Amino acid sequence: MSRDAVFTFDNSYAAELEGFYIPWKGERAPEPKLVQLNRSLAAELGLDADTLAGERGASFFSGSEAPEGAAPLAQAYAGHQFGDFSPQLGDGRALLIGELIDRNGRRRDLQLKGSGKTPFSRGGDGKAVLGPVLREYLIGEAMHALGIPTTRALAAATTGVMVMREAPEPGAVLARVAASHLRVGTFQFFAARGETAQLRQLADYAIRRHDPDLTDASDRDLGLLRRVRDRQAALVAQWLSVGFVHGVMNTDNVAISGETLDYGPCAFIDDYDPVATFSSIDRRGRYAYGHQPAIAQWNLARLAETLLPLIDPQDTAHAIEVATDAIDEFPTIYQDIWQTEMQAKLGLGTRKDGDQDLVNDLHTAMDGQHVDFTLLFRHLAEGLRGDMSPARALFDDPTALDPWLARWSARLAEGGGNSHALAAELDRVNPAYIPRNHLVEQALVAASSSSDFGPFERLLEVLERPFERRAGLEDYEGPAPDEFGPYVTYCGT
Repeated sequence: MSRDAVFTFDNSYAAELEGFYIPWKGERAPEPKLVQLNRSLAAELGLDADTLAGERGASFFSGSEAPEGAAPLAQAYAGHQFGDFSPQLGDGRALLIGELIDRNGRRRDLQLKGSGKTPFSRGGDGKAVLGPVLREYLIGEAMHALGIPTTRALAAATTGVMVMREAPEPGAVLARVAASHLRVGTFQFFAARGETAQLRQLADYAIRRHDPDLTDASDRDLGLLRRVRDRQAALVAQWLSVGFVHGVMNTDNVAISGETLDYGPCAFIDDYDPVATFSSIDRRGRYAYGHQPAIAQWNLARLAETLLPLIDPQDTAHAIEVATDAIDEFPTIYQDIWQTEMQAKLGLGTRKDGDQDLVNDLHTAMDGQHVDFTLLFRHLAEGLRGDMSPARALFDDPTALDPWLARWSARLAEGGGNSHALAAELDRVNPAYIPRNHLVEQALVAASSSSDFGPFERLLEVLERPFERRAGLEDYEGPAPDEFGPYVTYCGT
């Protein structure tokens, strides 16, 4: 690396998977400006944040200049979008710039999203606009603080170009960091073409990168399917535990790494509602809050289909049998992880007979009662400190909670212990602050319409410590006022 280099790249995807991408460069931005830099992530990646905060960072992160050692490329992939298969999607508005080895020895992708047209743009302009870029920055950092696997934003830059959507909006680019951008759709791209040699190459690369202990296993491809299954089960269980709705669980948005990928029409529920849907294009509720586990299993079945020629090249029937068994195990694996998440949220400790019914019955009690999902768990902790009235008041009919409260109290009594200490345990796993939809919108509108980043930066600061309730932040705790109305999200970028 030369003395002037800012990044130390080690680009395995470009070096090992020729033919899986098209080398490409970002469009030059006439007036690049860095508007957000994630200094803590920069430090984690071993980067000099002070250097990146200047003009060079603005040039790099807008896509105008490829850093020394970069190998910018547009990745090829396919995908099922709302159930319909597209054999070629690919990076239509993103470029993988290169890979970095962070301070913990982990390989991380650095991608620019919104850097202009690529050969995969399919008539699109390849650009992103400021609001959605900041949404992904904000929600990704919130998810990271909540302990949920996610891609993260290293930076956001504006380009000096107005981009036409429904109206002209400031063009922007997101610098995104991921364990990788390998997707279910990446496997589908080659499977749809019957290119088994490329599938073999891709699976071997994925195993080396994400599951190296499987390298010498006789059933490594089935093992890969199982690992991806387990990671997705854990991820979706964590989503539901905090009320997150991804909004666009297409197979091209399912990361092999198990990280949350893409934050287009996502949202967090205020009121508990199993069929909560926010995306303007999800008219049938395919990706509703409570449907996400089933959709995850469906997506994994699509991955399994691509791996059949690798799992058993000599016996397709056997490959189908063992792959089907792996996918059929998903609900049990998911349910176990979700139950563990809920055990922690309710302070139940070691699982006992009847705990699953207790968890399920709480959700039944909430259904149709317009209960703020996040506040309920925080208020249950307050109940352990002596005042259960705030939790009961969240229900349209407060008495609807009473039978469940009696059972929960009896269950907690079996474990003994101090109720105040248990309340503190609940506070450590139940966030006080989530990205409330009305606050997210206020922050994005202020930044996009008047270049006022104050609300965004303040909200980001609050969400970086989600479990620690702080004085003066009461406005960040509650749901939207009635006048905010039903919330609708858009893919945006």
